[in-house]
Amino acid sequence: MRDDEDIERAMERYGSTVWRVCLGFFRSRQDSEDAFQETFVKYALSSEVVFADDDHRKAWLIRVASNVCRDMLRASCRKDSSLEDEEDAWQLASSDSDSQPDSRHLEVLEAFRSLDDPPRFPLYLALYEGYSAPEIAKMLDAPVNTVYSWISRGRKALKEALS
Repeated sequence: MRDDEDIERAMERYGSTVWRVCLGFFRSRQDSEDAFQETFVKYALSSEVVFADDDHRKAWLIRVASNVCRDMLRASCRKDSSLEDEEDAWQLASSDSDSQPDSRHLEVLEAFRSLDDPPRFPLYLALYEGYSAPEIAKMLDAPVNTVYSWISRGRKALKEALS
């Protein structure tokens, strides 16, 4: 198990990135929080993983977060839920109007969430995290040209959804 200082340092440096990854997968704050927590639990328990540098650590956390989110989505598809649960999933977590994003932001977020994965996750990595296609290909263990196609397809789908 990793020491407390290492875990805290990773959460301070990469917590916002992992949080954004989780929010990209889920509509509810609670599911995002669960995925965030599970990602850092996996980090804490991964003492055998040696990171070459900070970029490697960040890429590892992003990859683990996306895998955790996908696993949770697969599991949620198998469980029964009530109509109220489904309705809650579509509402924003906060009822405070000051913390609510404006309608254009919600429109972009919903359009982004409506994308299939891929291209949603590679597009997120390119647009929000600033990774290049070769870096994304390495992270996702996919051919570089496939990543370029995913990013192009994702941008086109977003543009169509928002126009």
